[in-house]
Amino acid sequence: MRKAPVAPALNEAWTEAAAPAAEEAATQRLDRLWHTQLSRLTGGLSPVSQSLALADWAWHLILSPGRQLELAALAAQLAAEPWRSQPGDSKPPDAADDDPRFRHEAWTTWPFNLLRAGFRGSEAFWREAASVPGMTAHHAAITQFYARQWLGIMAPTNSLFTNPVVLQDAIESRGVHLAQGALNWLHDVAGTPEQTAEQAADSAVPRFEVGRDVALTPGKVVLRNRLIELIRYDAQTERVHPEPLLIVPSWIMKYYILDLSPHNSMVRYLVEQGHTVYMISWRNPDADDRDLTMDDYLRLGVFEALRVIATLGGGGGGGGRKRHAVHAVGYCLGGTLLAIAAAALGRSAGVADMAALPPLKSITLLAAQTDFSEPGELGLFIDESQVHFLDDVTRGPGYLTGRQMADTFQFLHSRDLVWTRRMREYLLGEREQPNDLMAWNADTTRMPARMHREYLTTLYLNNALANSSYVALGLAVSLADIRLPVFMVGTERDHVSPWRSVYKLHHLCDAEITFVLTRGGHNAGIVSEPGHAGRSFRVDTRPADAPWVEPGLWTRQAPQRSGSWWPTWHGWLAARSSPRRPARPLPPQAVLGLAPGEYVCRTFPDDAALWR
Repeated sequence: MRKAPVAPALNEAWTEAAAPAAEEAATQRLDRLWHTQLSRLTGGLSPVSQSLALADWAWHLILSPGRQLELAALAAQLAAEPWRSQPGDSKPPDAADDDPRFRHEAWTTWPFNLLRAGFRGSEAFWREAASVPGMTAHHAAITQFYARQWLGIMAPTNSLFTNPVVLQDAIESRGVHLAQGALNWLHDVAGTPEQTAEQAADSAVPRFEVGRDVALTPGKVVLRNRLIELIRYDAQTERVHPEPLLIVPSWIMKYYILDLSPHNSMVRYLVEQGHTVYMISWRNPDADDRDLTMDDYLRLGVFEALRVIATLGGGGGGGGRKRHAVHAVGYCLGGTLLAIAAAALGRSAGVADMAALPPLKSITLLAAQTDFSEPGELGLFIDESQVHFLDDVTRGPGYLTGRQMADTFQFLHSRDLVWTRRMREYLLGEREQPNDLMAWNADTTRMPARMHREYLTTLYLNNALANSSYVALGLAVSLADIRLPVFMVGTERDHVSPWRSVYKLHHLCDAEITFVLTRGGHNAGIVSEPGHAGRSFRVDTRPADAPWVEPGLWTRQAPQRSGSWWPTWHGWLAARSSPRRPARPLPPQAVLGLAPGEYVCRTFPDDAALWR
């Protein structure tokens, strides 16, 4: 197991913020302003990075006549396939399709079955043609991604006259749905509301407001600093486990993904099972926060929260001299930060500032990566050129806007989030009915410029955490120093934190790891409350210091269970907690306000103006 080199003890980094960035030269400012303007045309993507990938593909293809002949033969074969069907074919051209866009039986009729077959043939061709031997793996992945994006635009499902489902609906509705779709398009282009406030009040369509419709679990704010509010939720049982839970959510989105509506709130579920829950609510940064660093998020976030928990303790006693250990939970980027904190605490013997913190009893990582060598599709757009380009774009305003991040995730999932949605809204006249998860997803946050650059450089580009070269608050940390029991969750369709990437923690530490692989994506797989239909998961535990099991073998060996993974997690936490004790309320002097607090409501208008 790899170990980090011995690092110096913590010093002023514990109490002082990082120094601001160096003064910007006039020529650097010129470059930055030009890149900022250029980003409006490229969607925030570095044109150099994308052009290098295209050039790598084109030059290797030009210099490979044999490869050209192979692709020409493949194109001829795929073009002929829709016109013939051999006896015994497992899937003739008029069979139902496994792509959800073509699942309707109308696609099995002529001539739409030929359109579908031709499109699927194009997909098959570009899966092969977008990669040429000799290309770098990064450039090959980028060209394959852009081929999929272009095909997504050209899909016959996106057009009125090539989509039989839309044509049939237009006939049956006598054009009413097309007219409604045109109105939907007009409202979106003009940016005008579709109904007045009075109409909205009378509408049956739900409107979501933080503290009224979502983030409803009762609690108190017990800490507020420059970066976080810490919420302690009220006990819902007469007796509680004395070890509290600290949840560290990602600061890319707001914390109430884990406290949505009462029926699917993870926080409510935990307090109803007898746990005392603390939640970090990250402040939405502005220009004054441009120089916040990853160390600041660790120091003002995780460690300050632990310091307050040491004073207040769990709802069943503790605090003061009777400090109970803390079960720590991290989601997405918050889980990565928690892993850094746990590794730092694991090798901080003799460091007074950390020794004053309560010990961790266990850690739970929800869709959180610690090894970024295979980060999924998000990693396609993170290289040196892209990081430098984003650095210039964010340095002016001092932050990466929520709109920029939302556009990135839409781009990664354009088939479902753009083209399929627009087809239903503009061609079928169907608006998606809002729900709590959609409302949360639209409630975007910003990321401080310096922290964002450090995050991309140290984790994505250098993979410093997995390489035991990450330095936190002056202390070199290694995940090998984590000896606590770990509960880890990956989701099958996660494009942000692919489960095989999450699973790599098995390589990096010898701790006992209970790994859960659940259905769903990055959000829906985590918000998987008991009673949710169609849920299932696999779970297995690797004992401490046990041999490595590769992911494919793990999926074949791990038993599958139906239902939500939450009860399994609660049982795991309860088995590592002390017997329940009578619940105690917070002392009045510790209360700064009521949940959901102030920071979660901190929003900004559309962050479109980046020129500064």
